[in-house]
Amino acid sequence: MFRMIASGFALSVAMTGTAFAESYDVQMLNRGDAGNMIFEPAFLRIAPGDTVTFLATDRGHNVQSIPEMTPEGAEGFEGRINEEIVVTFDIEGFYGVMCKPHYAMGMVMTIAVGDDVQAPDSFLEGRIPRGAKARFEEQIANLAN
Repeated sequence: MFRMIASGFALSVAMTGTAFAESYDVQMLNRGDAGNMIFEPAFLRIAPGDTVTFLATDRGHNVQSIPEMTPEGAEGFEGRINEEIVVTFDIEGFYGVMCKPHYAMGMVMTIAVGDDVQAPDSFLEGRIPRGAKARFEEQIANLAN
C-alpha cells in the first residue's frame, strides 16, 4: 500500500513539477535597512517554478517587470498601486523589477531565476535613471556571494 501511495506522489511531482517550489515575500517599503523607496529584499536567487509575493507594506507603490530586463519568452507582470501580487517565475534568467512611481529614485530589485544564471551584458543598457542603475549594480554584485 505504501509503495502505491509513494509512486502516486512521485508521479504527481513529475507531472506538475511544482511540489518542491518555494515561496518568497518581498515588501514594498518607503524606508528600510538599505535606504528609502526599496524592495526588501532587493535581490533574490530562486529556482524555476518558485513564487514571489510582492507585499504592499507601505502605500503608494506598485511592482512591475521591466520589459528590457525580462528574459526572452517570459511573461511580464504589472500590479496596480497598493496591490499585493503573486508571480510565479517559470523561465530561467535575470529579471529587473521596478516600482513605476519611484523608479527614478531607485526603487528596483533583481531576481535571478536558476542556479547558474548570470546578468546578461545588455542588462544595464538603455535609459536607466541614475539611482536605479546604482541599485541594480549593487544587486548584481550579489551574484558573487
